[in-house]
Amino acid sequence: MIFTTLEHILTHISFSIISIVITIHLMTLLVQEIVGLRDSSEKGMIATFLSITGFLVSRWISSGHFPLSNLYESLIFLSCSFSIIHMISKIGNHKNDLSTITAPSTIFTQGFATSGLLTEMHQSAILVPALQSQWLMMHVSMMLLSYAALLCGSLLSIALLIITIRKNIDIFCKSKGNTFLKKSFFFGEIQYLNEKSVFKNTLFHSFRNFYKYQLTQRLDYWSYRVISLGFTFLTIGILCGAVWANEAWGSYWNWDPKETWAFITWTIFAIYLHIRTRTNQSLEGTNSALVASIGFLIIWICYFGINLLGMGLHSYGSFTLTST
Repeated sequence: MIFTTLEHILTHISFSIISIVITIHLMTLLVQEIVGLRDSSEKGMIATFLSITGFLVSRWISSGHFPLSNLYESLIFLSCSFSIIHMISKIGNHKNDLSTITAPSTIFTQGFATSGLLTEMHQSAILVPALQSQWLMMHVSMMLLSYAALLCGSLLSIALLIITIRKNIDIFCKSKGNTFLKKSFFFGEIQYLNEKSVFKNTLFHSFRNFYKYQLTQRLDYWSYRVISLGFTFLTIGILCGAVWANEAWGSYWNWDPKETWAFITWTIFAIYLHIRTRTNQSLEGTNSALVASIGFLIIWICYFGINLLGMGLHSYGSFTLTST
């Protein structure tokens, strides 16, 4: 009873804090950035991490096993993983755009976990025999950390793709406008041109294009780093799962739906890393971002979709037990 009350309190505290952090981020987007608000949001993410960690430790003590036995616990761990990635990216005070991804992702996953849809999972239960293994913590935690990192990196790539597409549309529209002006001059339809205003507009567009260029470079840089981290976690998680499968089922790989989609996820992001590490970054940045965007959907299929079906050797994870 004490642990249940403590878990309830810690969940609400972390959700309240991350809600305040989201509000601060919105304020800094609408008005000029204030250093004090930015520092408060960083402290809020640390407080959120501590609250979620306290919840996981409390549940671990009360249940007697690592809290990754159902969808509710895995979502809480996933939100904790988002906050971990947020804090890692802030080491060295590097300027990055990852906080605009990690904070909303944390509140989204935690909000879904604490919603009425998963009420029956809020109470810890005894593990089924297939999950009573020392590999549970290693395999599931690595997979969830990889999901968190890959989702963040994929969202950054999607943002990069959107900005690039909009930039190309602007360039296309501008080129059409220049063609119209040339025709107008040729036929003598435009007799007067305010050179001063044109000069100002040129400077404004040049500054805006330079800002977009810097933003796309940062998005490409951070998406590559975060996806590389997630790919490493995913590889470790799959290897640990293979060893665990050999102990539990007598085979390292059985090609059931969960394993198949985990392999598809690994392949997609392996393709991303292959494209991203090629020499022609100006072209390959967009191509790799497109692959990562596809990977974003694949991750959700692997994490949620397969569990909805409840098929294969991982059927015990269909919204009642571990969802990895």
